[in-house]
Amino acid sequence: MTPRILSGMQPTHDSLHLGNYLGAQVNWVRMQRDFDAFFCVVDQHALTVNPEPEQLRQRTRVTAAQYLAGGIDPEVSTVFVQSQVPEHSQLAWVLNCITGYGEAARMTQFKDKSSKRGTEGTNVGLFTYPMLMAADILLYEATSVPVGEDQRQHLELTRDLAQRFNARYGDTFVIPDGHIPEGTAKIMSLQEPTAKMSKSADNQNGNLMMLDEVKANTKKIKSAVTDTDNEVRYDIEAKPGIANLLRIHSALSNDSIEALVERYAGENKYGALKTDVAALVADVQAPFKARVEELLADPAELDRILAKGAERARSVASVVLERAYAAVGFIPLADTAR
Repeated sequence: MTPRILSGMQPTHDSLHLGNYLGAQVNWVRMQRDFDAFFCVVDQHALTVNPEPEQLRQRTRVTAAQYLAGGIDPEVSTVFVQSQVPEHSQLAWVLNCITGYGEAARMTQFKDKSSKRGTEGTNVGLFTYPMLMAADILLYEATSVPVGEDQRQHLELTRDLAQRFNARYGDTFVIPDGHIPEGTAKIMSLQEPTAKMSKSADNQNGNLMMLDEVKANTKKIKSAVTDTDNEVRYDIEAKPGIANLLRIHSALSNDSIEALVERYAGENKYGALKTDVAALVADVQAPFKARVEELLADPAELDRILAKGAERARSVASVVLERAYAAVGFIPLADTAR
């Protein structure tokens, strides 16, 4: 049996950034050749930040279009929207009821985000977010879950809940493992190169947004923070800005960091490095942006692709949910057709 993976992104912004593209999507495209891949737009998770309804609808389509533009093939992978598969919410409630208050309260993301929002700005959805994420994963019997460091704690909770459920009710869920592909590029902010490129960053000049105008990203790269010694070398501690530019170049060109350092050896090569990185980003971004715009121009076709994906997702999720419901003692719906 082909091993299965599940991953997804929240539709909380108008565009993915280069870090999302290189850190997640490039790996998804590779992995869909070797796994039974499920890629979800997790719009229910996005409700924790209270988006406007029309904005959420638009961003959900935009995120799905970016999956496809980045190389996810809906004929090979299952691409769907979380809210169109009601089994996610149904299983999440069961998982809520086997999660201890203390272990939910210990989740680092909840503590960080709730401390910033304050008591009045923190909703219960933010608190139960990890249990919905666990449902997302366990519904599809995923053996591997591509995750970044920021989600590792949530994956560990998912594993704990699956093991707890299985111990109490019998074998029901597959225990998933985290999957961090080798060679994943860690892309940092162009303005604060010791921090990850982030859609929620205060300084958006550090982000290379995939759906911005190419000229805007070129300008950001030319203005990227470096240092004053004019020597191109890979030193994360002493030269984080140059190290970041070298990582971006290497990820897009497939040239090794060592080869790039040798290529840009000598003084006053920062400008040449930035120019070449800008060209590489433009070569990837321009066709990506054009494909997204093409997909969004025909929302009915995009919705058809997502509906087909939801149907395929439900064919898997409904079986797992039925098994979980039976395990906890819920009465199955009677067949009224007889």
